[in-house]
Amino acid sequence: MESFDVAIIGSGPGGYVAAIRCAQLGMKTALIEKYSTLGGTCLNVGCIPSKALLDSSEHFHNAVHNFKEHGIDTGKVSPNLKQMIARKDEVVSQTCNGVKFLMDKNKVTTFEGLGSFVDSTTIDIKGNDGKSQQIKSKNIIIATGSKPNFFPGMEPDKKRIITSTEALNLKEIPKKMIVIGGGVIGLELGSVYGRLGSQIEVVEFAPNIIPTMDETMSKELTRILKKEGFKFHLEHKVQKVVNKGKSVELTVLNKKNEEVKLEADYCLVAVGRKPFTEGLGFEKAGVKLNEKGQVEVNDHLQTNVPNIYAIGDVVRGAMLAHKAEEEGVFVAELLAGQRPHLDYNLVPGVVYTWPEVAAVGKTEQELKDAGVEIKIGSFPIKALGRARASMDTAGVIKIIADKNTDEVLGVHMIGPRVADLIMEAVVAMEYRASAEDIARICHPHPTYSEGVKEAALDATGKRALHI
Repeated sequence: MESFDVAIIGSGPGGYVAAIRCAQLGMKTALIEKYSTLGGTCLNVGCIPSKALLDSSEHFHNAVHNFKEHGIDTGKVSPNLKQMIARKDEVVSQTCNGVKFLMDKNKVTTFEGLGSFVDSTTIDIKGNDGKSQQIKSKNIIIATGSKPNFFPGMEPDKKRIITSTEALNLKEIPKKMIVIGGGVIGLELGSVYGRLGSQIEVVEFAPNIIPTMDETMSKELTRILKKEGFKFHLEHKVQKVVNKGKSVELTVLNKKNEEVKLEADYCLVAVGRKPFTEGLGFEKAGVKLNEKGQVEVNDHLQTNVPNIYAIGDVVRGAMLAHKAEEEGVFVAELLAGQRPHLDYNLVPGVVYTWPEVAAVGKTEQELKDAGVEIKIGSFPIKALGRARASMDTAGVIKIIADKNTDEVLGVHMIGPRVADLIMEAVVAMEYRASAEDIARICHPHPTYSEGVKEAALDATGKRALHI
């Protein structure tokens, strides 16, 4: 039986990054993946393929709506969904092959099959051919990720009632799609098909879309998506979804508790994700799960069994690929005797609609609930010369600082390329910058980043220059 210093179950961003860092630190490392390709949900059926389709659909949207204004005459333009899916598959293939290359480069031993615990140091790996092999490992990292969630009455049949996985491979552009869930996944995939001509209706139980983000961002994104044709049913509760053959019918309760019927070609169930723990034999190793089905860990991401750790979607916290990566590096360095650092308050969140939404730190409501005295600066994207030049004028940048110390406590933005722009705020907050610090930094002109400076100026005595 082969022995390793560390074995990682799951090859998503958390797992494969943990494997690379462990190998870099001199550990004999094994990576176990039940599917034939590495990369987990993110690379295969999540972050990467959805962004590929978002980019393709945005190009189409611009060709139809914006090219003429730019002086580009195209004639009739039509979407080729088959080619979009093919391009998406090629992007996924290249990215997954890249992970395989990194495993080989770092001399990580990979195993294909479902890894499950025999005991706290032994893992059984059952291949797709039904054959099993076992390995020993001094330390084990659980990085098994998550899978789409659903509630009673909205069980996906993967035909008309679909999850994000099936939405990435539809054979037709729906005339109408109903999305259950106004969070990140539902709005991103709704945007893909909305740009291609589908009528999109969103059913959300909460009073706002993207309910975990700052309310200003929610209101602004709602306004923008409505302008693009989205219809929202907020504070509506889904009772049941029925596949009618060539359509779906939803029964929902509105705010007044009245029953409402909705119909569409497809229903996308996007009510979050849940930890994947089935068939992993945690009980044999003595690993505890909490009431939410997550693996219970301490502040060092260590389970109740000292040599077993867990990271990513399978533990508490936001289900984000980059959060999982940081946790993977954290555990690897901890095992090597180092003293790594990870601040969950500074893990940014992004929604890849267009315009994009990005945030780091606390929301206005969270700070008010905590009794913190704050001041707020904001700046509209439409006041930026760069935004007018690119015709991307929707959105706002909002900076929240401590009223007494001026330390930046939260930054929230909706606008073009804010998924990249948010990192200025993350770096600033990592070094506990004040709004004045950001306001004093010279930003290049014309850029979107000037909006961050202007919002900081607005937060420090209402000194914004261009409004």
